[in-house]
Order: sequence, then C-alpha cells, then structure tokens
Amino acid sequence: MNAHHPLLAETTVRLAAPLDVMTKLREHFVEHGTVTGSDDRWRVEFGIGTAEAQARAGAIAFRVSADDATSLAYLQWGVAEHVCEFAPGETPEIVWEGGVRAGAPLPYFREMRVLRARQLTPRMRRLTLAGRDLERFSHDGLHVRLLLAPEKGVKPVWPVMAADGRQAWPEGPRPVPRVYTIRRIDVDAGEVDIDFVLHEGEETPGATFALDAKPGDVVGMTGPGGGELREANWYLLAGDETALPAIGRMLEQLPAGKKVVALIEIADDAERQELRTEAHLDLRWLSRGGRAAGSTTLLTDAVRALDFPCDDASVFVWAGCEHTAARQIRAHLRKERGLQRRDSLVAAYWRRGAAGEVEQRD
Repeated sequence: MNAHHPLLAETTVRLAAPLDVMTKLREHFVEHGTVTGSDDRWRVEFGIGTAEAQARAGAIAFRVSADDATSLAYLQWGVAEHVCEFAPGETPEIVWEGGVRAGAPLPYFREMRVLRARQLTPRMRRLTLAGRDLERFSHDGLHVRLLLAPEKGVKPVWPVMAADGRQAWPEGPRPVPRVYTIRRIDVDAGEVDIDFVLHEGEETPGATFALDAKPGDVVGMTGPGGGELREANWYLLAGDETALPAIGRMLEQLPAGKKVVALIEIADDAERQELRTEAHLDLRWLSRGGRAAGSTTLLTDAVRALDFPCDDASVFVWAGCEHTAARQIRAHLRKERGLQRRDSLVAAYWRRGAAGEVEQRD
C-alpha cells in the first residue's frame, strides 16, 4: 500500500468478519471520497489525505496518510469510529503506530481567549478570539466546535488523543460543545471571529457565553470541518440566522463570474446584515415578522418557488437550518429538482424544542 503524503499512521484491527466490515466501510467512504481497488484491498482519496485498507487473516490492516497532523488525526478518528460502527457486538482493539501519541494534545485543538465583543444586530453578537498556530483553521472546513465551560468560573478539562485515534477525556469537568462558523480568520494576527445567535431560553450555553464574555475569558476550539462549497456556475445558499455566518463567509469567497441566490430567513428586518461578494448576487431576506424560529415554512417555500437555471449551468445548493426544514429541502432537491447527492449539502443546524448539537448533513 503506497501513500503520497509525508505523515503516516498504521493499525491492524482483528475482527470476526473483516471482509464484511471492509465492504461497509467502502460503501460509506464512496460518498465522501474517490475509492479504487477491490473488495479485499482498497484505497480512498479524500480532500485531506488517503485511507487504505487490506484484508488479512481475521483482520484489516489500515494505513492513513496526510500532509498535516490535523488531517492525519481526522483520518485516524474516521477509521476508528466507522470500524466500531460497522462491527456491532464487537469491541475492536485499535492501536495506531505513527501519528500523534496517545495522551498528547489533539492537533486540531486550540485554547483560545476572548479579545473583544460587539453587537452586530439585536440578536447577533460577534466575539473575536485569539490563539496560536491557526493556519490549519483557514482551509478545508468553515466550522469549528467551541468547548464552553459547563459553569461560570469552572475551567473544564480539554480532550487528548486516545490510542484508537479518537478523543479521550482526562478526569474533571467536561466542556459543553457547540458548533459555529469561523466568520473571519486572520492567521498572521492569530484571530478568528465567531458570530453567535442570541437565542432565548435556559439551555443556551453559546448565547450565554457570548453575552457574558470578557477579554481574557478562555474557550476551547477544535476543527475545522465541513461546510465548504463545491465547484459550480450557479449557487443557491439558503438558511436561517444560524447559517447566516456561514453564508456570509461563503459569499466573500465566491469569485466574480459566479451567480448566486441567497435566501436568508431572519426574525425581523433589524437582523439584516451587509454582505459582500464579488459574485453576481440575488439576495432575498425572509422575515418571520416576530414569529418564533422554526415555526414557519418561509425558507422551504422560498426554495420551492425559486427558478433554477434551465440551461446546462452546473448547480450547487447549500442549506443550513432547523431540522424539519432541512429534511424538507433535502427531499425537494432530490425528488422534485432531481439533484444528485454531489450537487447539494443540506445541514440540520438545530432542532426546534431540543437543546444541543444536531448537525445532520447530506
């Protein structure tokens, strides 16, 4: 098994039915990368590196390779997670040789400190966070997971590398994780901007942190991951206010010559923001007029009513919103628009009536 990346990690995992697990892994990875090879020996080229698998007697030998430690750790994590998923009833022993040693800090973790805060709109607050060595957070993903203190004044423990490539937690109070978008990153200055929607309610650790944050406050950050656009000539970006930071950043990244329609659902007109892009933009704000988030079909209806290109222009649809709306938009794109899986990315950012992370993607 040959690799073309400088960083390597290898493991051999004993399993009751290795070929069955290899088949399931291959079927899963074909949706996320380019797979070549046969049933008992295959290779997957991802955007961040390569994973290879070869059947052995009662086992699978894996090799992952990448250009940087974060990408390598992600590949180790992905292999371990899915081997365990596709071998139900077993507890596979996975110990990697190479890569980050067990117990060491995660290569995709940074401890960040609050620099400043400002109010963008009545319901959106921006925090600027400072940290070291942020270059890897500037590409291959828009999103990060912030690790927030479980209680004010309590410093949580941070995750470390486990022997199987996943995360391990030292003894102590664990942080509360929430997924956000890097709205702006300045690698040279060591800064990122994160925009927080100020949700109402008691189970809102992100909004509470944003409102109470003071310069010097500490927060953990892991990433980056997910959310980037694929190449196309015509784009639809659709989302509610939770997706507005991602839509804003993607618009800034689109070059001149591209056409993009942005459908953005907001609480009311006071939540409009100035968005910049070099692309040809058709921007449509969808105001709920004070109605509760997740209680309308504004976004879904707007997507259904939109005229898509009739010519041979390549199309890509990105959407981020409440769980029910995401499911409806995904079904509409597949069944009524006939888009292939590769032509869209629809994410459920949250679920009405439920606290915590959802982040289901397709």
